Amino acid sequence: MLTGSTGLVGAALTPFLTGQGHQVRRLRREPSGEAETTHWNPADGTFARSAFDGIDAVVHLAGESIASGRWTAARKARIRDSRVDGTRRLCEAMAALESPPTVLVAASALGYYGDRADEMLDESSPPGTGFLPTVCQEWEDAAEPARRRGIRVVHLRIGLVLSARGGALAQMLLPFRLGVGGVLGSGEQFMSWITPDDLSGITLRALADDGIHGPVNAVTPNPVTNREFTKTLGKVLRRPTVLPIPAFAPRLALGEMADALLFASTRIEPAVLRKARFEFAHPNLEGALRYLLEAA
Repeated sequence: MLTGSTGLVGAALTPFLTGQGHQVRRLRREPSGEAETTHWNPADGTFARSAFDGIDAVVHLAGESIASGRWTAARKARIRDSRVDGTRRLCEAMAALESPPTVLVAASALGYYGDRADEMLDESSPPGTGFLPTVCQEWEDAAEPARRRGIRVVHLRIGLVLSARGGALAQMLLPFRLGVGGVLGSGEQFMSWITPDDLSGITLRALADDGIHGPVNAVTPNPVTNREFTKTLGKVLRRPTVLPIPAFAPRLALGEMADALLFASTRIEPAVLRKARFEFAHPNLEGALRYLLEAA
């Protein structure tokens, strides 16, 4: 079963899993007559009667976008509630089943760590402070009903997902192609990233490997600074990147969201994946960008 199937990550994961021979039932908020789709309402925890019939595993990706608008008090509440309340209700429903799924792979985010400059962090590192770290902690804690029921729970702390079809990279492409892309602020903030293909592979590994549980940093082992990212994207697109973007401009436009999403530094080590000897298809930024832009 998969929630969040229409998002950037879910849209890539569905064909990946089916291509590996798995049957995917999508759990969606909107009633649908599509095959292999069933209905739930995360706001009140109601599910279609047959939602969990025959389900062996659940991948939970649903949640309000954190980058869809300025963080007003109301938007922050929706971001938090869609993750924390939705996860808790899903896990309570799973825990109440006579024969629950054996594993839950649930999305979390590198926002758990907050802004940590150049400190190298792994899954054992403590959380940061602020809105996103607090949300991520509550988001992961909301899976406790599933853990208590004996369901193996994996929290994918997902980094910057690079895709030419959506998300941050897609928004960067036009200004960079016009030659007006540049370093954000000081450019020293670290960016920990992943491609959709590798994230799908990590998800499948988390579903299949009984030895993986708890938090998993879903990023490549090669974080880069914003300056390095900017230079590399300009090289791949064969465009100059000489116009820096002063920090005050995004902060003026986006407020708190700019500091959390654009200027927070997360230098992350995927220690659990290293120990599991997971093989990344796209571990290095330049090769990943060339692959993503050629495939677009």
